[in-house]
Amino acid sequence: MYGSNPDPEVTPLPRNKHPEETIQKILDVSMKLFTEKGYEQTTVLDIVNNLGGLTRGAFYHHFKSKEEVLCALSERIFRNTLSQVSGRELENLNGLEKVRKLFLHNTVLAGSPGGDDYVKLQQASLSLLENPRFLAEQIRGTKEVATFFIPFIEEGMTDGSIRPGNPKLLAELLLVLFNLWMLPPLFPMDANEFEEKAMMIKACLDSLGFPLMNEEFLDAGETFAEILDIEE
Repeated sequence: MYGSNPDPEVTPLPRNKHPEETIQKILDVSMKLFTEKGYEQTTVLDIVNNLGGLTRGAFYHHFKSKEEVLCALSERIFRNTLSQVSGRELENLNGLEKVRKLFLHNTVLAGSPGGDDYVKLQQASLSLLENPRFLAEQIRGTKEVATFFIPFIEEGMTDGSIRPGNPKLLAELLLVLFNLWMLPPLFPMDANEFEEKAMMIKACLDSLGFPLMNEEFLDAGETFAEILDIEE
């Protein structure tokens, strides 16, 4: 039966007693299975069977689908890595340099600890973008991540490294351009078009007084293109 305990010898943990702990347990188990078995080969039942007594009902209490788990994992990794960088390497940078550092760290994440797992999740995400429900989750996540950059953009506007304006709108534009417009499943492109798009984004941001994309940033775009598996 839906939500029943498949093993009568295992006593399920109370579903709502520690919701944050339950969510983290589901994400941790899912991350392990997605990276070991592959996203497509992992089922919700696989996840439930590795939750140490939690039922399928407990899973669906927190997540509507496996796709929603993937979105939550990607967002958690993204936020964790940005938080680590912000606390370790941003102290002496101006606002513009902080935004650039955060974006560059995420783009070249394949070379950082845990980066391979992040890339695997991103590649799995790309294959699901034609799913309307998953795309809606991606858009929601993009809006939430944009809020992370607002304080740094505000700082740049204060210290003069970014032209004064609306930091919220600038953060949203930045994330929409990179997290949606640059994704081949949504907007098919070859390597030449990818490069042309990057230069268009640079021109757009420069015209807004937000000169984010320096030579180092553009070079990192090659790594990003490899992650997206864009062909010549």
